[in-house]
Amino acid sequence: MLMRGLRIILPIALFLGVIRFWEWSVVYWEIKPFILPPPSAILAVFATDGASLLGSAWTTLGTTLAAFTLAVVSGTALAALFASSRIAEAALSPYAVILQVTPIIAIAPLIIVWVGLDNAWLAVLILAWIAAFFPVLASATAGLKAVDPNLRDLFRLYRADFRQTFIRLMVPSSLPYLLAGIKTAGGLALVGAVVAEFAAASGNTNGLAWRILEAGNRLQIAKMFAALLLLALMGVILYAILSFVEWLLLHRWHGDRRA
Repeated sequence: MLMRGLRIILPIALFLGVIRFWEWSVVYWEIKPFILPPPSAILAVFATDGASLLGSAWTTLGTTLAAFTLAVVSGTALAALFASSRIAEAALSPYAVILQVTPIIAIAPLIIVWVGLDNAWLAVLILAWIAAFFPVLASATAGLKAVDPNLRDLFRLYRADFRQTFIRLMVPSSLPYLLAGIKTAGGLALVGAVVAEFAAASGNTNGLAWRILEAGNRLQIAKMFAALLLLALMGVILYAILSFVEWLLLHRWHGDRRA
């Protein structure tokens, strides 16, 4: 109980201490606002530009959730195909690896040319999906292959078909792997969306990355920090929700995840 309370109190106390030192140091050393604005100036940005920043945050969040959903569905479906057919795995897995190891920033211009600058949002969605897809595929494939051989033999002994074995044995056994991959994919979908918005560098995307570029060109450093703060909050909230879902699904069978 004490450790659980410290895990909540210590990060908050550290955060407040850093903010207080930041505010004091900017005033004490007379740091120019276009180099490092004080936290109070960053908070003031929300009073003047809060509506536009929140609108852009909503756009980036929508792209992130859409890419994340596509990555979970497609990654899980392809992992199921790999688990059921070694031929399909041998044929398709090299292309999945190529998709993963190719830097998003390198293929972004090609994707934007293909979909057209007027459809920059679609290019951002595709690039964010590419970033989030492979962790789901890799973790789900590893989980589906990590089934206890004794349990698999037991299902064979009772003459269970592949569908029964898949639903009643392979899916439950792969859940810890799959949920770990989904947690990673959630963060990568957000990172992919922001990187893709930077690569598109178009007002058509209207996401937070575009607001950061726009503020940087105008030396509105406080506004850049405000946009970064929103991105960090989105990432933390997304991670917390996925961690709660993981705990909800696994805590009955995995006691070590209760802490």
